[in-house]
Amino acid sequence: MRPPRLDQLDELDRNLVTLLQANARESVAQLARQLGVARTTVLARIERLERTQVIAGYGVRLGQDVLDASINAYVGIILAPKFGPSTLKRLEKMPEVQLLCAVSGEYDYVAWLRAGSPDRLNELLDQIGALEGVERTTTSIILARKIDRGSFGG
Repeated sequence: MRPPRLDQLDELDRNLVTLLQANARESVAQLARQLGVARTTVLARIERLERTQVIAGYGVRLGQDVLDASINAYVGIILAPKFGPSTLKRLEKMPEVQLLCAVSGEYDYVAWLRAGSPDRLNELLDQIGALEGVERTTTSIILARKIDRGSFGG
């Protein structure tokens, strides 16, 4: 069963999700105070949101100093027909691939890479370009984050 969409949640669940996105380590007591409900209500809501996969997991956002010390790039990937599944399996094994999206338009996939150095990025791009079925890649290096809501690459 698919999880409900955010617009299908009630206001309390949407507000709870927003607070958890800002700080997933916030105490239940603090969340309850901010939402004006009982702690048991917050616990029950979080449990249900996790069970229904509205909340699919929790992660770590790296500090800006750590991110600034790495190099981030978007890579558009054009594939030969029928190579999507095998390419996906190979890209899953590369820890520097932070996000991979199937997209419409010119590219089949767009990947967000984070590498520790320009040399490592170059190696990754060579590896991706050499994968069987990859016809062409186009890379854009991220120069600065102008808006960062913490959803990508962090």
